[in-house]
Amino acid sequence: MAQPIREPVKPVLYVPPPRWKVWACLGIALAIDITAVAIAQKREQPPIDLTDIPIATVEASLEPEQQPTPPPEEIVAPTPPPEPQNVPEFREETTPPPRVPKQAKIAPIKAPTVGHAGTMSISSAKAVAVYAPKPAYPYEARARRLMGSGVCVVSVDVASGNVTDATMAQSIGNSVLDNAAVSAFRSWRFRPGAAAPKVRIPITFTMAGASY
Repeated sequence: MAQPIREPVKPVLYVPPPRWKVWACLGIALAIDITAVAIAQKREQPPIDLTDIPIATVEASLEPEQQPTPPPEEIVAPTPPPEPQNVPEFREETTPPPRVPKQAKIAPIKAPTVGHAGTMSISSAKAVAVYAPKPAYPYEARARRLMGSGVCVVSVDVASGNVTDATMAQSIGNSVLDNAAVSAFRSWRFRPGAAAPKVRIPITFTMAGASY
């Protein structure tokens, strides 16, 4: 079999790059290095040493505020004394005698109207009474609808006007109502010296209350 004929190999010759490319690469590398160094110096600035800076001391003083000088006071001239007036001659005055007040006429105290056996009626007793409350209607009597009439006789200390005792001369018909009347009349008071030793008080209990 026939072998192919090989062409002879040509030698490869080194062709150096043009100079302008070399200088361009060097310039670019140098510019990158300078930029990197500048950036590094800006980021890492050394701290400022303040120890050598002198410290200034400032002394301040407050001067007292000057007050304005007050204006001079006006000198007031003294008031001249009044001119003497013609004084009339002294005359002795005669003082009239003091008036004697008239004595008020004291009306005599009328004795209270007293019936037989020294007993005063209820109408006369009301006129001289100082404290005369009505008897209270007991709740028990009102619930049971208890009603009736009676007569209570009270004994009076004429000097003080206080009631010393009270009794039912005529019963109302129920002990609850009798006790309510006696309890109320024992608290009565009259003007001293105006009431009789005995006062006769008729009393009536209805659903509307007590009346005398």
